[in-house]
Amino acid sequence: MQSTPQVVVVGGGLAGLVAARHLADGGADVAVLERRDTVGGRVRTHEQDGYRFDRGFQVLFPAYSAVKRELDLEALELRRFTSGATIVGTDHRTVLADPRQRPELLPATLANSDVTLGDQLRLARLWWELRRTDPAAFFEDDHRTDSSIGRYLRKRGFSEPFIERFFAPFYGGITLDRSLSTSSRVFEYTFATLAEGGAAVPATGMGAIPAQLADRVRAAGGRLETGVDVTAVSSADNSATVTTTDGETVAADAVVVATDPPTARELTDLESIPTAARACVTQYYTLPAGVDLETGTRLLLNAVDDDAPNHVVPHSAVAPAYAPDGSTLLSATYLGEPAASDDELAERTRLALETWYPDQRFEALETLRTDRIEFAQFDQPPGTHDRLPDTRDPEGAVYLAGDYTRWSSIQGAMESGRVAAQAVLEDVSK
Repeated sequence: MQSTPQVVVVGGGLAGLVAARHLADGGADVAVLERRDTVGGRVRTHEQDGYRFDRGFQVLFPAYSAVKRELDLEALELRRFTSGATIVGTDHRTVLADPRQRPELLPATLANSDVTLGDQLRLARLWWELRRTDPAAFFEDDHRTDSSIGRYLRKRGFSEPFIERFFAPFYGGITLDRSLSTSSRVFEYTFATLAEGGAAVPATGMGAIPAQLADRVRAAGGRLETGVDVTAVSSADNSATVTTTDGETVAADAVVVATDPPTARELTDLESIPTAARACVTQYYTLPAGVDLETGTRLLLNAVDDDAPNHVVPHSAVAPAYAPDGSTLLSATYLGEPAASDDELAERTRLALETWYPDQRFEALETLRTDRIEFAQFDQPPGTHDRLPDTRDPEGAVYLAGDYTRWSSIQGAMESGRVAAQAVLEDVSK
């Protein structure tokens, strides 16, 4: 009779949690070792004084195939953004909205001075075309050309003003790359997914996602051990061992490394793991309830690349439980690693709001939290995804699970966890 496989998963982010659940469902004895006090990795929500602060700007694309497979979306009570955006600049605000979702905004969208009729027709055509494409083809079809997002959009005929005023800040928020130098594969996949299901957040914050995944690990029989920092991973004789900071060694039939990219490279010595990072700073603010940004549940996109934030999110309008009753919560995200202090960034946001809304004053803007995230995503220029490591690339009985084996996204992280679990179960059964 074959013994139960013993598997250790290093890292309790989305990839590690998904891997652990599938391993446990497949009959393995699984332990997840997470160095922090809570699971979730980069996807976390901090609660304080009745407010909920996600760690940086994060949203969920409900139409991601892995999201639909791994999560109970109904239980998350998703709160949805309105597709489109409010495009803002000096004394300037225009609306771009999906008329299927908000038909009453069709006149404002058609009259948008930032978008020509030609751009709107090209956008509709792109929306229709990509939505009809199998998402797997965006990364797996060798016949699809991989270029930068900027080059891709110009080849599609979009006007330069529309690219600069809408696509640059919108995809600046998704890829943390306002220059649009990220791979067009990422653009096509995310654009198609948004066309199908839009963007949303769980009612109680993005942290509800890893919390649900953790519950599923426990329900399947897996163990979650937090506060355990793994310093080394080794493999020999069809088995693997992890070493923790206190010198303890844990032997297993297989180890799945599901940490952040720099730690994964350090533990496995795989140079193919990408470590060039995209960074951002997200600040959360509160305003008196009477202040109206006139954007509803749409993002505010900065049409001008200056000292102002790339985008502003009306959190409490989208998900009221993010703020106490009678309070307004919004955030501003700055791309990269600005040297300005927290106070200086808050002042930039206040001045930007007063520029965008010249008939309002924002002296009451109060900063609640600042998250400086040095490694929010790995950099994804054209060609990157052809060079990413495979889940079996580490030596011996060591496997990889992380978005850096697929592409930088919640989809990539969750899919990588499933793929890693499948590889382990196949190999230990031989």
